Amino acid sequence: MIMDNSSLEKKVLIPETFSADPSANVFNGKIYIYPSHDRDIVLEHNDNGDEYMMEDYHVYEMDDVNTMPRDCGMALHIKDIPWASIQAWAPDCAEKNGTYYFYFPARDKQGMFRLGVATAKNPEGPFKAEPEPIKGSYSIDPCIFPDDDGQYYLTWGGIWGGQLDQYRNNVWGKDNKEPEGDELAVCGKIAKMTDDMLQFAEEPRDIVVLDENGKPLTGKDHDKRYFEGPWLFKRNGKYYFTYSTGDTHLLIWTVSDNVYGPYTYGGVIMTPPVGWTTHHSICEFKGKWYLFYHDCIRSNGVNHHRDVKFQEIKFRDDGSIITVNP
Repeated sequence: MIMDNSSLEKKVLIPETFSADPSANVFNGKIYIYPSHDRDIVLEHNDNGDEYMMEDYHVYEMDDVNTMPRDCGMALHIKDIPWASIQAWAPDCAEKNGTYYFYFPARDKQGMFRLGVATAKNPEGPFKAEPEPIKGSYSIDPCIFPDDDGQYYLTWGGIWGGQLDQYRNNVWGKDNKEPEGDELAVCGKIAKMTDDMLQFAEEPRDIVVLDENGKPLTGKDHDKRYFEGPWLFKRNGKYYFTYSTGDTHLLIWTVSDNVYGPYTYGGVIMTPPVGWTTHHSICEFKGKWYLFYHDCIRSNGVNHHRDVKFQEIKFRDDGSIITVNP
């Protein structure tokens, strides 16, 4: 199905089902979208995300930004992940030495979110999951970032249903809560990967975000602090750490000279869409930059079933991102 660019942008890219959390990556001259899959079921909505009972992944291939994606078929099902129980949420994928590494979160047999990895020889899969989750992993929303020097870094984390706020210094505690007021905000996480891409090569670190005055964000900074949906990319030598503020529904960008940070708040990439959170990805394709995101317009925002969309974004000469509306 071919459309002109103006008609395809902001349209539902996967109309045959509900999909969300799109991780868009360019492999072999094409865009591959790795979304989660909102099943067309009705469950009670709550802040833990119990209604997001995802169980499978499909991969979608876009020849270019004027062509609707092609469903490449089932890439991975939760029944084929030995350690997982329920809720296979937002994934991402990267290539190294001819192998594609697919990262995903799911609840283990004890109900705790862990991060897993599966491999394939093609970007569309099917992927074969490792028998155990990544050692020391927790929470949700993995984003795998390849740096220019050949190192790969995993960023991740989501509070509330994603359980990130229940951890301090990589240790879970039942009494840990989301920081409020002047308490330091919860940070997204980052860790360099081992050469085989299957484990952390180091202890996970905080990705500290500073405000315009150089101070770390606090719990009361709802329009800026981390909630979930990290996406890390590099442009003109600068690292951009982007994420959803969640409870305020903003998609924001931060910038640093170092992959580990600290990052400085830059501004808003996209104003709130219809629905809940702003899980996204950003990729460069043929000299232009594109934002992939989701909204709940087709489901009227009632049951929070989401659809993947995209649109072009632009940078100013100083590297700042021009805010767009969904």
